[in-house]
Amino acid sequence: MSMQHFETQEGEFQLKPLSREGIQAALSKAEKYRLLNDPSMAESICLDILKIDPDNKDAAIVLLLALTDQFGNPGVHQAVKQAKELANGFKDDYNRLYYSGIIHERQGTNALNSGNPGSHFDAYEWYTEAMKYYEKSEAIQPQGNDDAILRWNTCTRIIAKHKLGPRPKDDFIPILE
Repeated sequence: MSMQHFETQEGEFQLKPLSREGIQAALSKAEKYRLLNDPSMAESICLDILKIDPDNKDAAIVLLLALTDQFGNPGVHQAVKQAKELANGFKDDYNRLYYSGIIHERQGTNALNSGNPGSHFDAYEWYTEAMKYYEKSEAIQPQGNDDAILRWNTCTRIIAKHKLGPRPKDDFIPILE
């Protein structure tokens, strides 16, 4: 296994690998750091887990969620790209669709909170796109798993609460002389 090296002003450092026996405890810590609103720490822990166990679905999910927690921060485009790559990498259709919905929903929340001109139209588009993913995942959800319904309902309530709607059509036709 190759080590990843990092250059700093003080010299070079390399990451230390986790033990396989420590994966479950590390995953628990990553979940706790997400709950403590420290998504970059959760992200780092999940990257360590996935370095040792690349097929660890739980670590991939926590990593995806930690990335979406960072959507309002600088560098959001890289976090979105990484989250989409993770979602597209899920082997089962339900998780691929459901977590794609999460990504779109979080982008809607980011747009809604940005306060940028026209961002309420962007938020509406992100939320409705998320709802399409949730509907698709609902159709194939595991028995007793209503997560997609809960997320769809949340998007519906946010749209209603903030009176979000589609972007108006631009009917402007320039007069040519």
